[in-house]
Amino acid sequence: MPAPPPATTRRPRWLRVLSGTAIGAAVIAVVASSWSALLANNPAYLATVLAAALLAAVLLATGLRRRTPPRPGALRTTLRMLAALAGVGLAGAVLWLKPFPAQQVALDALASDDDVTITDTRTRTIFEPVGVPQAGFVLYPGARVDPRAYAVLAHEIARSGVRVVVPKCPFDLALLCVDAADSYVSGDLAWSVGGHSLGGVAASSYVAETPASSTRDASPSAPPGLVLWASYPNDDLSSRTDVPTTSIYGSNDALTTPADVDARRDLLPADTAYVRVDGAIHAFFGDYGPQPGDGEPGTTRADAQAQITAATLTALGAADPGR
Repeated sequence: MPAPPPATTRRPRWLRVLSGTAIGAAVIAVVASSWSALLANNPAYLATVLAAALLAAVLLATGLRRRTPPRPGALRTTLRMLAALAGVGLAGAVLWLKPFPAQQVALDALASDDDVTITDTRTRTIFEPVGVPQAGFVLYPGARVDPRAYAVLAHEIARSGVRVVVPKCPFDLALLCVDAADSYVSGDLAWSVGGHSLGGVAASSYVAETPASSTRDASPSAPPGLVLWASYPNDDLSSRTDVPTTSIYGSNDALTTPADVDARRDLLPADTAYVRVDGAIHAFFGDYGPQPGDGEPGTTRADAQAQITAATLTALGAADPGR
């Protein structure tokens, strides 16, 4: 006589429920606070959030439905625990990658006007000055910062005759798209690359990977300049006498402190220009609200950004011997 089938039970699979709940809560938090940034920027993070939402739904559905008793065994129990921990880890990663969203003042600066034409896509924003541009500038955003947050500064720089490109990198991490400038840097303009915070690290890496006598450019004697905003390089660029370099930093920045900038001077060319913006903090280099761990400002955001813009324009002029 065949054995009767195992009895069903309504006891949930608690590990699946735990993982599904954690992932679902992370997705809800991200969507509630960063929906605009998810829709406007590189699709990699949005795809990850949607995949996480689907996984959370599957875990909750299978964890709460009727089931037969789980098969015993230490290995199966261990695998279930590891899967649950992976789910909680995924929830943490989704939350950590949540961008600092651009504030309204930056979103307003994305509108074209009589001086600057703006083209905004999911992979980059181009600020094109009316008339023939005098220089070009690829600006890499800081880590987990909504790229649109740099629109106020980029708009003002473009107003002075500079074509500005802000790449939108996967997961808002510039180190994942170091070569983004390849699509724009060419011999038709005196281009510079730069970036804020981790974006400056990416820009420095791009310069380090660019040969001193580049065959990519129509004019090898005009290599890209480098403009760092509250940043410093990981690569040793001290021998790159062909790259005009400017480091702009805030005196009250507690994330990239003046001491941090000073400690890495040996990684930059000896003739690097250093511009200290008195009272500026890390978050004044964009418009994305306060950043945890930052310092207390000693000046207004408007004053700091006016100084950052002026110093950047000076740097871009120095990078173009013809100006």
